[in-house]
Amino acid sequence: MRIVLVGPPGAGKGTQAQFIASHLSVPKISTGDIFRANVSGGTQLGLQAKQYMDRGDLVPDEVTIAMVRDRLAEDDARDGFLLDGFPRNVPQAETLKKILAEWDVRLDIVLELVVDEDEVVRRLSGRRTCDKCGRIWHVDFDDKQDDICDDCGGHLFQRDDDKEEVVMHRLEVYKHDTSPLVQFYADESILVGIDATGPVEEVTKRALSALRPLEK
Repeated sequence: MRIVLVGPPGAGKGTQAQFIASHLSVPKISTGDIFRANVSGGTQLGLQAKQYMDRGDLVPDEVTIAMVRDRLAEDDARDGFLLDGFPRNVPQAETLKKILAEWDVRLDIVLELVVDEDEVVRRLSGRRTCDKCGRIWHVDFDDKQDDICDDCGGHLFQRDDDKEEVVMHRLEVYKHDTSPLVQFYADESILVGIDATGPVEEVTKRALSALRPLEK
């Protein structure tokens, strides 16, 4: 099965991608993993990407797409995959469609994790990170009454990208870039929305239920 997973920051894409890919026995492919593999492996594409990443710039579409194409061509992705974080926009989606068409395959389904804006802000702005062990706690979900890590005694702090104003900006960027992408896949009749609120296990059940009619 060939799946794309989309959703706003804080929707739980990384967690759900891992569970779904494991259930289907297909590789979970994220742009972050691809970037790291190419950079650490010293590939030509990795060297190109590193130049942009070191400057804090976005890696251009053509480099990202070339990396994704190479990864999808690997043996473990031949019979299926789950893409997390790609495509991010309509041009990338159109290119992905062309790549798959060259191999005489197509996407089976695009799962959109749906969660309202207030919940995203609550999830992300409530996160606190330990400055020693790196564990992430949540001021609501973990019932923390202090700023001390229960695991190692380290100090808990709020990362800059978890601050409410930054979260709101990330949501605006997501809506600007990804709303047209969601519509693109809706027009392709392969988009299915999944309610991403509630316990992780419940969200996973909803996602797997949506996939069940496609499983062979």
